[in-house]
Amino acid sequence: MGHVIVTNGGLGNGVSREQLLEVLQVFGTVEALLMPPSKPYAFVTYGTVQEAREAYNSLNGRELGTDCNTLPVTLYSNFVEKVLGEDIASPSLPSGLLVVEEFVSPTYEQKLLEFVDWSTDLTNKSTQKSLKHRRVKHYGYEFRYDNNNVDKDKPLPGGLPEICTEVLEKSIEKGYVKFRPDQLTINQYEPGQGIPPHIDTHSAFENGIICLSLGTETVMDFKDRSGHSVAVMLPRRSLLVMTDESRYLWSHGITPRKFDVVQSSETLKPGSISRDISDLTLNKRGTRTSFTFRKVRMTPCDCAYPEVCDSQIGDQCKESLPAVPTSEGDASKLECEYVHKVYNEIADHFSSTRHSPWPKVNEFLKALPDGALVADIGCGNGKYLGVNKDAFMLGCDRSKNLVDICGERKFEVFVCDALFVPLRSGVCDACISIAVIHHFSTQDRRLAAIKEIARLLRPGGKALLYIWAMEQEYHKVKSKYLKESKVTPEETQSHGTEMPTPTNSSHKSKDSNEMDARCFEPSTWVTKDPTVKLNHAKLSVHKNRTAFDSQDLLVPWHLKDGCKRDQKNDRLSCQPLAGSRALPTFHRYYHVFSEGELEKLCKNLSSIRIVHSYYDQGNWCVIIEKC
Repeated sequence: MGHVIVTNGGLGNGVSREQLLEVLQVFGTVEALLMPPSKPYAFVTYGTVQEAREAYNSLNGRELGTDCNTLPVTLYSNFVEKVLGEDIASPSLPSGLLVVEEFVSPTYEQKLLEFVDWSTDLTNKSTQKSLKHRRVKHYGYEFRYDNNNVDKDKPLPGGLPEICTEVLEKSIEKGYVKFRPDQLTINQYEPGQGIPPHIDTHSAFENGIICLSLGTETVMDFKDRSGHSVAVMLPRRSLLVMTDESRYLWSHGITPRKFDVVQSSETLKPGSISRDISDLTLNKRGTRTSFTFRKVRMTPCDCAYPEVCDSQIGDQCKESLPAVPTSEGDASKLECEYVHKVYNEIADHFSSTRHSPWPKVNEFLKALPDGALVADIGCGNGKYLGVNKDAFMLGCDRSKNLVDICGERKFEVFVCDALFVPLRSGVCDACISIAVIHHFSTQDRRLAAIKEIARLLRPGGKALLYIWAMEQEYHKVKSKYLKESKVTPEETQSHGTEMPTPTNSSHKSKDSNEMDARCFEPSTWVTKDPTVKLNHAKLSVHKNRTAFDSQDLLVPWHLKDGCKRDQKNDRLSCQPLAGSRALPTFHRYYHVFSEGELEKLCKNLSSIRIVHSYYDQGNWCVIIEKC
């Protein structure tokens, strides 16, 4: 036998098994072809060494068209002594998951597809929206993506379409659902579109969700709490049934791509996708339309998974939540626990998501004169310290681990509290403080932070301040924080705002002894007037990617898989690790500013004047000048 590796020709760069086999079989009998998923290479075994030699001599420099690219790829080859195959059994389906083939006939499928008219919505019996990743219609009840729930007091007129009756009655008859669904979401996915991993909100819907796939097949990815994943083929006209664990504990989503890696011999069969690299190929996606039926839950969820249930976890979290501080001592303790300690713990992961300077902060720094002395108060990982090479920049931060990261990048930095910066008064030509002042938990401390920045400025010196805004939708434009995330867990978590890293699901799984990001109560002390004194209420825990429901809150930070503690540096280090498990969620204190609040605070100081104030992607911003 002879073995050849073909490089630049694999599933990872758009070459299918069928395309490669057509080329390879010209030179002899192909005993085996191994194509690892997501890799741009393949291994081929011929019956004789002579056949392998002919393939090697002919393949080098050969151009081959691909399914994924308009431009051809150039193949390269080399000999290998031995090829070790990988034949791993398909992982078992999540408990409670069922895929039913040919649930509807081709004729009925066509009727359902013709019913969905995306060009208009004249009936007013549904709501139609165009999301970033797909088009969607809702019947019965509108699903709200801002809070991942439904407004149970506002059903849509008309109920579910009559054309769906056959699907519903057959599902009940077969026992796939125990009740008649009253909510329908229709999604249309063009090739390259998908939906982020998520778990349907426990309190929103009953146990038992069914989804009909029409138009084409697709691969849906399921992931459990430990990070174990299963790719499941959903054939055309099949019905996906999710109950129990698959409904409540496993996230499901569709990765946005134009091709799926599937078994070449079982492309359209349901079930989990094998990882046998001797039987994988590419399957081009078509336009898929899904009908997802659910039953709206009118009472709190009482499922068997209280540790991840938004109805049940609130009681577990309530007693452990801190209160809004009413004294200087309480404020200091709160910030120590929910700001200083947290940033020290998440420093490495936080730094990995903060690498793109904001355009308007860039503009402010680059407009400074050559040789200007600039202080970055709360510099984080130092992403702004190298923006203006002609200015002399100093950075400081309360987190030693973030300062250490800056030191590793050769920046001039030191550890200090933003209320007490060890620099002489009037020494700075400019200062910046980006996403810092909102971490101070009383109005007096927020004012003191601005006063300290003003103390550092020379007369005529300017400072730029950025602070989170209560208004994440301003002048009918939503901030990027509220927009649906494109990222997957494997992709970067950096975003265009100074907002927290989003989760890929509003129900990210955690261990039962951890405080869940979803345990929050509607605040009874919301106020937009900064002069109003807050009572001693419990802080709420904010749900990422949703509008703020109060001004004082805790914002979750979810560590990604692969973070571990670096004992040498006493900080969490985040690198991809095999077999890594879910890690704790940290909560950071924020006071989000309402419109006009930042300007009002600055006007308390007679030593400064406001040069410019503006709103920038979910932040209130001011440029102040020392008088």
